[in-house]
Formats: sequence, structure tokens, C-alpha cells
Amino acid sequence: MSLALTEVFPQGNPYLQALGVEVLEYGDDRAVMSLLLKPEFMNSWQVAQGGISMTLMDVAMGLSARAGVPDAKSAATVEMSSSFLQPAGRAGDTIVARGHTYHRSTTMCFCQAELWQGERLVAKAMGSFKLIRRLDISRKLEHD
Repeated sequence: MSLALTEVFPQGNPYLQALGVEVLEYGDDRAVMSLLLKPEFMNSWQVAQGGISMTLMDVAMGLSARAGVPDAKSAATVEMSSSFLQPAGRAGDTIVARGHTYHRSTTMCFCQAELWQGERLVAKAMGSFKLIRRLDISRKLEHD
């Protein structure tokens, strides 16, 4: 059973919607998402481009960061490192990112993610995320 993107992104997320990301689980410091790999996601070797893998792991960690904080509206990536263990798959395969928050402070969350294609672990990531408790970023963007 998957959740609608609007259930976890009330303001919407056009990028994830365009990719076709599905949220499979969300809550208790965890998030699980899946993505059907399309031909346009392939690199010159006809395997999933690394940015697709990183996107899915980043979002899974960010969602896991705010899953355990009721008043958090979002989580911004501060730092992320990724390790690619093997190709993530070819067009038609489905990849699944499993994000987990392993430590949090008042404003920061420290997370990890694994990316799976079937029974194969294909990538891992760790990241630091800043919790955002309100979504009024327009003021901040105008200041820059």
C-alpha cells in the first residue's frame, strides 16, 4: 500500500511527482519510497544514473527526519554522502530507498538510507538534515 505524495508533501512536490516516486511507508523515524526506473533515467551504459539513486535516498532520509517530529513541516539537506555499491538497475526495474533517523537534536537529524533493487543492496547514504518547523521560506529567498 502506498501513500499519496500529498499525504507527506501537503504543499506538493512537482519534482517527485514528475519522477513517479511512491511513498510506501512514513512514520516512526522511517520512510520507504520506490521508483520505477524509466528509460530517461538511464546513463550511457543503460543503467540508472547516480543522481536518481541519490534523489531517492535523499528524500527517504529527509522524510524520516521529519517523521518523528509532529510540528516539522520539512527537512533541508545540510550534508549527504553516498556510496554506490553496484548499478541500481535498468529501465523497468524498481528501486526502493529505506531511510532511517538514528539521532536527532532540537534542530538537526542524522539519517541513513539504503537503496535496494530487488534483493540487491545497490547504494548507501548518510546525511544531516535541518528540521524546518514552518514553511515561510519566501522571506528567506527574497533576502538572498
